[in-house]
Amino acid sequence: MKNIIFVFLILISPIIVAQTTEPIQADRPDQTETPAIVPKGMFQVETGFTFQKNNKFSKNNTLPTVLWKYGVNENFELRLITEFLSEKNYDEKQEGLSPIYIGFKVKIAEEKGIVPKTSFIAHISLPSAASTKYKTEFYAPEFRFVMQHTLSKKMSLSYNLGAEWDGFSAEPTFIYTLTTGYSITNKLGSYIELFGFAPQKSKANHNFDAGITYLINNNFMLDLSSGIGITKNAPDHYLAVGFSFRI
Repeated sequence: MKNIIFVFLILISPIIVAQTTEPIQADRPDQTETPAIVPKGMFQVETGFTFQKNNKFSKNNTLPTVLWKYGVNENFELRLITEFLSEKNYDEKQEGLSPIYIGFKVKIAEEKGIVPKTSFIAHISLPSAASTKYKTEFYAPEFRFVMQHTLSKKMSLSYNLGAEWDGFSAEPTFIYTLTTGYSITNKLGSYIELFGFAPQKSKANHNFDAGITYLINNNFMLDLSSGIGITKNAPDHYLAVGFSFRI
């Protein structure tokens, strides 16, 4: 009898955890990262496939990109990013693993009045931890401050500011994102977003996207998103689909 009870508890434990923890918060599908930290002792995976057309001669896909996260404590999480790329430019094709990124997210402040919920994210790439065609000359850091305001029970406003390097030069590319999230139901969420990249010595490109998320349970979420370029130097459009889960 004791053995039966033990097996039963093992089988229902994922359900109990899903019901007692807060709903999962992921950094996908939008470009705006969330300030939320993965709960202590939990492992979270966020993965998806992106199909992007840059122009009539060029396209690139990520098949897939995966963000691996582990909650060290309520203020700190460890992060690892892996991404498999497939690119076509005119008649030339190449594919492989881009440099792996390792990093962390740390909580800075909880939301209080006009002060947003704020965290800081930093990563650095490992130049040689990639397929031959995608290896870089230097370590490439990236960072961003991520902020979020609660506007109502159903709506939030989030934004990121940061910079990244490509591993080939010392010139940074500055990043901005601005998104409004709206909860249609307890399980169905939506967002619209404006984001862009501003290289130090080139013109900035600006983009618009929107998407939806569906919460299967507190530990598993599906997502679908699509975006278009606003400026001429931005990609034409992209479509992404993915899911996130934690254990």
